[in-house]
Amino acid sequence: LLLTCSFNSREPSGDCSPEFGNMNTMLGSMLRETGQALDRLGCRIIGNSAFKEQLNRHRTVMNLGEKIPGMTSSTFVAPSASVIGDVKIGAGSSIWYGTILRGDVNSISIGENTNLQDGCVVHVAKHNVGGVKLPTIVGNSVTVGHGAMLHACTVEDMAFVGMGATLLDGSKVEKGAMVAAGALVTAGTTVPSGQIWAGNPAKFLRNLTTEETSFISKSADNYAALAVTHLKENSKPWEQVIEEKAMRKQHRERSEDYDSHLGISRPASAAIPA
Repeated sequence: LLLTCSFNSREPSGDCSPEFGNMNTMLGSMLRETGQALDRLGCRIIGNSAFKEQLNRHRTVMNLGEKIPGMTSSTFVAPSASVIGDVKIGAGSSIWYGTILRGDVNSISIGENTNLQDGCVVHVAKHNVGGVKLPTIVGNSVTVGHGAMLHACTVEDMAFVGMGATLLDGSKVEKGAMVAAGALVTAGTTVPSGQIWAGNPAKFLRNLTTEETSFISKSADNYAALAVTHLKENSKPWEQVIEEKAMRKQHRERSEDYDSHLGISRPASAAIPA
């Protein structure tokens, strides 16, 4: 009767007294609390490795059948990024957090010293209406801003694609050209070298200044240097992460009043291992 009341209805039926309803609540709470206690005990027994359990099927770099991504040891791919299928990434390039490169029906090629910033989407097309294959090709020292979308297009060396811009099938951004933030480069459109295009649809705005051209180069170099720092941090073993976290907690700055109440004596400074 107790089980019948528990599983058939959340409220006591005509055949179940209120006492049975209260018993069900108590029994359910006891079972749930016991499960939580067992989980905490299990985590303590496992130790730090408990937090390395796979909770989802996300893989940062993933084969797709026989299509295997390729990159060098100096390539930074953020843990939350996705590089899938026929994708090749050059030395010193960086694929930032939340960015997706999906080379399934065609290939994606990323050159050297190029950065695809957080939240970008790069995809391909098998071919256009004329049967021409449409991979996505991004050259060397290219900067692609946060949230940009590149679809079956070509971005040549030393080009710049602004935040939130969209490049559609068959479009091309020539060497040293710039696409402004939020611009939509329609299918088959070419952005000539030395120009900046903006708007929806994107149109010629003006020629780039010397300072803007220099900025494109510096942007790529700056992101390449920043990627080294992120690559180093993300390559640390879990034990080192835990150790450094404990050291920071011990040596973090607190007011003398706070420490005096707890009877804590902190070193004047602390050095975290490089």
